[in-house]
Amino acid sequence: MLVVDDERLHRSPGEGRRRMDRKLISSGSSFERLAGYSRAVVDGKWVFVSGTTGFDYAAGTISDDVVEQTHQTFRNIRAALREADAALEHVVRVRVYLADAADFARVAPILGDYFADIRPANTTVVCPLIDSRMKIEIEVTARR
Repeated sequence: MLVVDDERLHRSPGEGRRRMDRKLISSGSSFERLAGYSRAVVDGKWVFVSGTTGFDYAAGTISDDVVEQTHQTFRNIRAALREADAALEHVVRVRVYLADAADFARVAPILGDYFADIRPANTTVVCPLIDSRMKIEIEVTARR
């Protein structure tokens, strides 16, 4: 992960001149540049991690197996959180997107392992994903 930007931003004029820290984090994926988003955004105490998939960014590969994709997704999320000075323990909200409802039975216990003691609010949605190789995408919100 690399930090793309670290700037001071002002709130809207109606809120006076209060300032807040904002830090943009990138995985280095070319898709982030193409689609104009950051892997994660730190806004004060909040960390917003974009939908993250099972791509191994260093190798440029993705497994065919939903279980391995789920574990790689968590490795990618942990890396983004680490860059934000946060960890899985800080996650308060998780959204899981599955390409196939039948995969839920295999993925749910993995989510349970990662979030056993954390117990964030969770929404799981079954929907098509942008790349047919992707079987799962997870986004999280954390508070440091």
